[in-house]
Amino acid sequence: MNFRDFVDHLDKTGKLIKIKKPVSVKYEIAAIMKELDGKPVIFENVKGSKYKVVANVCSTRDLVAEGTGIKKEDMIKVIADAIDRPKKPKIVKGDYKQIECDLGKLPILTHYPKDGGPYLSSAIVVINDKELGLNASYHRMMVIGKDKVVIRILPRHLDEYIKRGNKQFAICIGCPIQFLIAAGISCELGKSELSIANALKEMNVIDLEGFLVPDSEIVMLAEITNEKAKEGPFVDLTEKYDIVREQSVVKIKRIYAKKDALYHALLPGGLEHKLLMGMPREPTIFREVNKVCECKNVLITPGGSSWLHAIVQIKKRNADDGKKAIEAAFKGHHSAKHIVVVDDDINIYDMNDVEWAIATRFQGDRDLVVKKEPGSSLDPSSDKETRMTTKLGLDATIPWDKPKEDFERAKIDFKVDLKKYIGG
Repeated sequence: MNFRDFVDHLDKTGKLIKIKKPVSVKYEIAAIMKELDGKPVIFENVKGSKYKVVANVCSTRDLVAEGTGIKKEDMIKVIADAIDRPKKPKIVKGDYKQIECDLGKLPILTHYPKDGGPYLSSAIVVINDKELGLNASYHRMMVIGKDKVVIRILPRHLDEYIKRGNKQFAICIGCPIQFLIAAGISCELGKSELSIANALKEMNVIDLEGFLVPDSEIVMLAEITNEKAKEGPFVDLTEKYDIVREQSVVKIKRIYAKKDALYHALLPGGLEHKLLMGMPREPTIFREVNKVCECKNVLITPGGSSWLHAIVQIKKRNADDGKKAIEAAFKGHHSAKHIVVVDDDINIYDMNDVEWAIATRFQGDRDLVVKKEPGSSLDPSSDKETRMTTKLGLDATIPWDKPKEDFERAKIDFKVDLKKYIGG
């Protein structure tokens, strides 16, 4: 399924909420998205734009599983396997029409009262390098003119591609669900997120004026300039306003859209934002931990803003597996601030279970790892300039030198059928 197919599927299965009342791109749509967080919604009558706005389509793991055809419980292993074994997608011709190069014609939202301006929040940049190949990544973009945006670029892959002399790229909105996931993965330089997405579930890539892009609703062809402008404020994953920075200005050269294109809006700090950023980091942690011990599962927790906290479940076979897993997890996700490692009898999706493991299996003087190093720029408690922060790893696994049975919970083996005891 491409993006439109998935939206149609959500509609047919009764999961898509339809807003028919005229709504404004300034605050109103965002407010409704927030109230309906976790539920797919389409705005069919947007003031000042002929395009419909779709939101919250990837706001739960169940929705992502439905959109990719991958079972929720298999997601991490399947994504990790796709990273290791990417598959080049088929290149086809797209059915696009060039539209007026005026960002004001698109339903670009202003989300919060202190936003620096209207923001492209679901935009994915696809850029190509002759040696490294294709790369895709999310980048927020604040509209500063009819055909200009200021883009937030971290010192990662897109920055490296630009430094190598690649100035032109495509900006994609309304992409297949597997690509929305793949674009959030932070893997090795030179490994194509389009091929990773295709390994998750086959998808077509469109050749648009020589630019290779996923089958998207809207595609902008753009070029980075030497101009700088202030970017922000913008609400990040921690649901706080990020600081204002001088960032690069991007010139939009041409805009293409499908007939009756759907505009994918993403609420900053909302569940969809958190899931699309956080969940793709789970397989990168999974891959690194599996290099040092047997990793069973990983969860980037919503309570940690789907970015700063991770629970790692392992099958402990050696005394130092817990501490090895902590170090590997930080390597797999450099922005993580707190890592908790638990045994495979702990349900990582139940925070009461995780807290029980910490309460009964963890000793601070023995099982705590403390690291002082650069962390996430999204953490408001870290140093804003250097990003220096204190990271903690908690080994909440059963101590190797103590009897395992001392840490097991009592279970009632007697099976009952409550229907025999409770009427009605």
